[in-house]
Amino acid sequence: MSLRPTIVEQLARARADLRLGVPVVLTREGAAVVAVAAETLDAGRLAQLRVMGGDLVLAVTARRAETLKARAYDGDLARILVPPDTGLSWIRAVADPADDLSRPMKGPLMTRREGEADLHRAAVTLAKSAQLLPAAVVLPVADGPALAARDELTLIPIEAAAAELFRASPLHPVVSARLPMQAAQAGRVHIFRPEDGGEEHYAIEIGRPDREAPVLVRLHSACFTGDVLGSLKCDCGPQLRAALAQMGTEGAGVLLYLNQEGRGIGLANKMRAYSLQDQGFDTVEANHRLGFEDDERDFRIGAAILKEMGVGRIRLMTNNPRKVRMMEQTGIAVAERVPLQVGHTPENAAYLATKAAKSGHIL
Repeated sequence: MSLRPTIVEQLARARADLRLGVPVVLTREGAAVVAVAAETLDAGRLAQLRVMGGDLVLAVTARRAETLKARAYDGDLARILVPPDTGLSWIRAVADPADDLSRPMKGPLMTRREGEADLHRAAVTLAKSAQLLPAAVVLPVADGPALAARDELTLIPIEAAAAELFRASPLHPVVSARLPMQAAQAGRVHIFRPEDGGEEHYAIEIGRPDREAPVLVRLHSACFTGDVLGSLKCDCGPQLRAALAQMGTEGAGVLLYLNQEGRGIGLANKMRAYSLQDQGFDTVEANHRLGFEDDERDFRIGAAILKEMGVGRIRLMTNNPRKVRMMEQTGIAVAERVPLQVGHTPENAAYLATKAAKSGHIL
């Protein structure tokens, strides 16, 4: 028996390091790189990377590369060479679209096409999973394990980590307790914690749903601005309250409150997207300019919680057909899609129109 961290725990450390601006070392089949998130890199560490020699590369997703007019030779990824005479402001301007309109000329950008990109891809994936901008500064090194040992950096062997990077982390129940609510006196909150150190997720159980019949279920992604602040830019808050109210009226149901803010990109990136929307981009365009896909959420989390609670058949409250497909793909039978069309305001009309036109929502 060893006290050594597992690969899951090492990945959790790597995400925390990237959020702090601390580099990590990634290895694969004898190759090694040191990687740091572009968003949290500081001038001192940039200078140290340059002293080490070699070509610095800024790895970004193909979505961000498309906005930058940079060639994504690696398909889903572009490896942009960092010019030796540029500083931290250049890296941040390329990684972050905040000033794209005021400073559109960032090039010419030279992208690398030779060599393997697996380690660069892993660095971007780690940054994204840490809810940072999906961009990483990457430098090849001769002896990754030696560097990690010398500077006490987290070392991630990609061969061991590859499966864990894309696997839905197993969830375990932590505690449940009774909670009378406005929607129903008979309420109960269940807390589920993922093994990978990620955010906990919650199940709000109304009454005593009959597991032998389809259970009324809502998969609700956390929306701090809508659920808490009453934002008029989305319909999330009204949907949350309407779902709970209907469950209260029917006397039973399960609302899953999943901590996947901003369609899975996190609150900070969601606010970046809002800022881009103020510049005239719709919600999908804003996500793409940041380097994300339309929707980064993982609905396997919801399916895992339902199975843990003994729920196998559901009446799903949603306007999103993708949720229905994802539930069925994970083994949850959807007996009925229950529409949830509330919260339409003049302020969110364009947002809802985009969801219908580009994301297939039935509104």
